[in-house]
Amino acid sequence: MDEALLRSLTPSVLAVLVRRGADFAAAEDAVQDALLEAIRVWPADPPRDPKGWLVTVAWRRFLDATRADAARRRREDLTGEEPAPGPAPSVDDTLQLYFLCAHPSLTPSSAVALTLRAVGGLTTRQIARAYLVPEATMAQRISRAKRTVSGCGRLDRPGDVATVLRVLYLVFNEGYSGDVDLAAEAIRLTRQLAAAIDHPEVAGLLALMLLHHARRAARTAPDGSLVPLAEQDRGRWDTASIAEGVEILQAALARDRLGEFQAQAAIAALHADAPAAGETDWVQIVEWYDELARLTDNPVVRLNRAVAVGEADGPRAGLAELAALDDSLPRYTAVAAYLHERDGDLETAARLYAEAAHQAPDLAERDHLTRQAARLNSGRHR
Repeated sequence: MDEALLRSLTPSVLAVLVRRGADFAAAEDAVQDALLEAIRVWPADPPRDPKGWLVTVAWRRFLDATRADAARRRREDLTGEEPAPGPAPSVDDTLQLYFLCAHPSLTPSSAVALTLRAVGGLTTRQIARAYLVPEATMAQRISRAKRTVSGCGRLDRPGDVATVLRVLYLVFNEGYSGDVDLAAEAIRLTRQLAAAIDHPEVAGLLALMLLHHARRAARTAPDGSLVPLAEQDRGRWDTASIAEGVEILQAALARDRLGEFQAQAAIAALHADAPAAGETDWVQIVEWYDELARLTDNPVVRLNRAVAVGEADGPRAGLAELAALDDSLPRYTAVAAYLHERDGDLETAARLYAEAAHQAPDLAERDHLTRQAARLNSGRHR
């Protein structure tokens, strides 16, 4: 059984049912039933038209469920008679499913889960394992999300590209765990979106993902500890992904419609372009952070810009930029510790590293910051 084929067909089959008049929740249930039937039947009797087969079986399942539910008999008049089996329509509504799954009524976590289920073709169990939550919890989250979008099932309304891209970026930033690599899944979905829509920010997000993902193998040591960017073995970076990301980014930037993901990708490209950490073009990176701050007015962007200023113009210039920011920002204390260490104030840096460790959102970062504090304290007390 070709699981990759089933996953690739899932969104377009679901979209056909929604376009025919099925509400999202009922259509999604019917498609899941058809997928289970395919797993049972296809190994012995593979269809000539897999998508058409899935559409036919899913539509029958939907009609059967509709007819069996007395409270929804009126819907049967809308859905009409069963279409004759035959080749599936060539129109691909997958793009519109992205917009439906990124509905503004959904929370970010629900939008991500629904996108993985409806567009990514993952099972509820796979998504639950990726998020390290019980399957029942994830099933409830997805069920609520489906009910929310069921009343908004028309596929002929324009969607918000920016919202879709944020959802995909959230998927990417979840990283990977269990048997589902969410970072790789996000890249797969973004490639799919980029093939369906000609938009420079979609290309910018794909480039950003590829450039970040290229460094993945070098981000952790054999013992699982974090390796900062400046200390990573650049020989372990994926040069093919970097080259592809840079090519996609250059084509997007040439269209002169700059957006935040293109600007982030440009920063990532400058890091990837440096043969060694000491050769990083920090002046250009600061300029790109200026563009990014203009586009987003995001305080976290300004925090990262302070680090770049500290590298380009010296740690005291970075600390001056930092002083203008809210000290409750995530990673503010860690950035302050780094800049104070660069400025030679090791006592303050050690104290701030220890404080940052207590504030760290995950164990790996907490361990890294604790080791930084211990390293400085050890050096001072020799």
